[in-house]
Amino acid sequence: MSETNITTLPNGLRIVTRLMPGLHSATIGVWVNAGGRDERAEQNGIAHFLEHMAFKGTARRNALQIAEAIEDVGGYINAYTSRDTTAYYARVLEADTALGLDVISDIVLNPAFDQREIEVERGVILQEIGQSLDTPDDIIFDWLQEVAYPDQAMGRTILGPAERVSHFGRTDLSGFVAEHYGAGQMILAAAGAVDHDAIVRQAEQIFGHMPATTRRVRDGARWHGAETRRLKDLEQAHFTLAFEGPGYLAPDYHAAQIWTTAMGGGMSSRLFQKIREERGLCYTIFAQSGFHDDTGMMTVYAGTAAEDIEELANLTVDELKRSVETLSDAEIARAKAQLKAGTLMGLESSSGQTERIARSLAIWGRVPEPAETAARLDAVTRDDLRNYAASLIARRPAMALYGPVERAPSLETLIDRLAA
Repeated sequence: MSETNITTLPNGLRIVTRLMPGLHSATIGVWVNAGGRDERAEQNGIAHFLEHMAFKGTARRNALQIAEAIEDVGGYINAYTSRDTTAYYARVLEADTALGLDVISDIVLNPAFDQREIEVERGVILQEIGQSLDTPDDIIFDWLQEVAYPDQAMGRTILGPAERVSHFGRTDLSGFVAEHYGAGQMILAAAGAVDHDAIVRQAEQIFGHMPATTRRVRDGARWHGAETRRLKDLEQAHFTLAFEGPGYLAPDYHAAQIWTTAMGGGMSSRLFQKIREERGLCYTIFAQSGFHDDTGMMTVYAGTAAEDIEELANLTVDELKRSVETLSDAEIARAKAQLKAGTLMGLESSSGQTERIARSLAIWGRVPEPAETAARLDAVTRDDLRNYAASLIARRPAMALYGPVERAPSLETLIDRLAA
């Protein structure tokens, strides 16, 4: 039996596990193929609200009993909502894996949606929204997403607007579950000290009664690219610039990872060295890539003084443009090493492994071995990266600015600079 095993139940539920010899703990969870981008406009924020409500009681356990069931055995339970996925997971000792699965499946399949608990959690989420609005280097990414993908679910926030969250009720929550929490939209994943056959047997008992469903086909994301500029008296001017990149399934997916890492993935990256170390224009600057099955986004972020925002923006686009001709073998090798090391380091924990096997199965329908991933990264050439960079910066970007940004150049000015 290989270390990674996959079983699909007759109703479409997929089960994936990875044995990690030497571990005495396991992470087990349910990944639901539903997130912020699956919401209609009037539902914006419901997926995240639902994630919160899962911990507020089921038909068998109240909120305290859910927490106690895991923490009484020294475990840890949590969840998250992204644009593509909602995940519920627990980490427990080997002997408590069955308990972990029982609790996770209980909160996913049997949420009570008690009205009093809905009101309590509504207050918590409204506080979370308020905290985000008070965090410039957090909220600016929501505004960037909005101008990159306007008038569609991909461009809306995961938390949702306060006015929507203030009116969600039990019917809204149960309706989203009925629409998106089918067996075919779920992956049960576990890694660490796990017994695949035992987990499959337990899963058959818990999930086997669910009717067969297929995975939903989403509407494709539509990139637009525009500018939003919000003036406020802050200590720093916050700058973000984004380009549409490839999705997970695109042939230049690995090139996108390497190029982004070389440009802004660490202290040795080009943007960090040129703009922070050589020019002293900021404390923080980085580039990152986000991927979905049908689209992606390469984003640069920096915070700087009001009087430096124009120079920082111009230098940023200059370095992006220069990379088409000057990206060096050393920069490429360093970026590949960072990506390969980061992948391997992340897999040293059962939580990292569980996340990887669940997301891999959701994206590609299989779980590639780390050696395959490394080989694909190694196969990307300097010409591949320069061609990728040239095609990327030829696309229309999106930009979000926040703070004392009166001196920042317009998006059209930066587009002209890239094209010059």
